[in-house]
Formats: sequence, C-alpha cells, structure tokens
Amino acid sequence: MSKKVLMKKIGVLCSGGDGPGMNAAVRAVVRAGLSNGLKVEGIMRGYQGLIDNDLIDMNRCSVSGIIGRGGTIIKTARSPEFRTEAGQRKAVNILKKHKIDGLVVVGGDGSYLGASELYNKWGIPAVGIPGTIDNDLHGTDQTIGCNTAINTAVEAIDKIRDTAHSMERIFIVEVMGNRSGYIAMEVALSSGAEDVVVPEAKPDYKEMCGRITQGARKGKISWIIVVSEGVIKASVLAETITNMTGLETRSVVLGHVQRGGNPCAFDRILSTRLGVAAVEELIKGNYGNAIGVIQNKINIIPLADAKKRLNDIYQERYRLINMLR
Repeated sequence: MSKKVLMKKIGVLCSGGDGPGMNAAVRAVVRAGLSNGLKVEGIMRGYQGLIDNDLIDMNRCSVSGIIGRGGTIIKTARSPEFRTEAGQRKAVNILKKHKIDGLVVVGGDGSYLGASELYNKWGIPAVGIPGTIDNDLHGTDQTIGCNTAINTAVEAIDKIRDTAHSMERIFIVEVMGNRSGYIAMEVALSSGAEDVVVPEAKPDYKEMCGRITQGARKGKISWIIVVSEGVIKASVLAETITNMTGLETRSVVLGHVQRGGNPCAFDRILSTRLGVAAVEELIKGNYGNAIGVIQNKINIIPLADAKKRLNDIYQERYRLINMLR
C-alpha cells in the first residue's frame, strides 16, 4: 500500500474498448489537474503506450474542443504484455522516469484490474474511472458511454422498424454486450421491441417462435427482437426463426457504431464529474479506488470491489416488455 504522496504530476490513460465520453473524462482530468497546480501527462494507447514510453505533455489547449467528440484523443488499446510481471515492471519504470506521482485510468474491469495491480503490487497511486458502454461495473449507476450507446441503438432501431412495417418482416437486431445484457434490455424497452435475448437468462427459442406464429395469425405484420452479441449471432437467430415459423426474417448487426459518435449531454456531465473527482482523490491521498456515481452522488469504492457485475434489471424489464409487446 502507498503512503500519501505529494502530487506534482499525474498521468491519464484510456484502456480497453472506447466509448463516447472518454474525451470528456480526459479533458476533466487534465483541466482539474492544472487547476490544482499539477502537471499532466497523457499516456497514449493505454497500458501498452505506457510500456512503450509513449507519453505527451498536456495543457488546457490540448483538450480544447473535445468535450463533445467521440472516442479518445489519447487513443486506447488492450495490452497482453501489461498482464505479465515484466510488462508491469516496464510500465512502473516509465512512470518513475517521468516522475508521475499518480495515475487516472479510464476503462472497464480489465483496466481496473491493471490499475489495482499497479497500486497493490507496485505502490503506484492509481484511481479508476468507469469507461465502458456495457454498464457492468460495481460502484456506479452508470458507466461512461452507456447512455450514448443506447441512444445510438434506439435511433437505428426506429429506422429499422419503418422497414419492418413496410416489408412485413421480422428483424433481429444485434447490439453490443458480450457478457452483459444491459444495453440490449434498455434498447428493447425503449424501442418498443417485441422480444429480447440477453446473457442473464437462457433463451427459449421455441417459445419465442410460438409467440411470433401466434401473432402472425392475429395479423401482426412485423416483429423486432434485440439480441446481445454474446448470446447468439443475429444471423443464426434469424435463420432459426425462419425455419421454425416459415416467416421471412432479416438480421442487422449494429456493431461498433454504438461505440462512436458524439456523447450525449448525460455522458458529458458524468465524465466531467468523474474526471474531476478522480484528480481530487489523488490529491487527498485516496488511492486504489474506483470513482462512480450512485443516486447522483460521487461514490468511491476500492478497485478490487468494482469488478464486473451482472445487472439485476432483467426480470423487471422483461416483465414490461412481455406486457407491452
């Protein structure tokens, strides 16, 4: 464990998948740091960039005009090398070489694990900000980018439904969420989808096709089903439904379009609050923590407790979808 360190210079990096709002978080970290008399280094391409000594000095102009831009100007990446002790040692040596006293990590559970290792194993003061569109981390009601990703998917489905009605077809829409159905469930409910498939519950395709067939007999001409990418491929589910019902079914994969685009106001504000709070925690000497927001208040928990969680909204959301389909 690290003793309290007098912060003179901090670093900020983004790790793992990108998401709308990361730029706003970087901007907040940089300007909050500068406002508190700190120097700030931007670490390019996450932990791998740290290992490769790819760092840049940042000032207010460095982050000018980026609050509304998607992605991250300091890039992001995954680093298998950082998972090794040798890779972590390189990273620590680079931090010491640049005299970086504290580190802000923006990312998901894998990024949090790396920050936790730096703190607990190597004594590097580090804090984490939840940057993942999946909204699957403990200690926060929302993660950076999730709200925007949902809005992007809903906008796409609104357009798809026009075609579904016009052509009288079933559409399977695949959204992101390899191990978390949060995006799929929120998107399904807010777009008026007739069904949803998520990792949190075992799907019953026979029952689903029975509902579709029954609906067709009553004159229902279109059907939207939202599926999380980690459960089944949209194309496979479309073929399954066609084979079981005899009805024409098409698939659409939204893919990485959900990661891009300008962050909505909610994500800009969330990212800004989290970025400022992260800097303030480093200055206070509170290391090894994850910064989140619970019931609109800043929430601090240990990084070790902030790892991946399963969302508990499935039953309540699915009850509504069943009722309103």
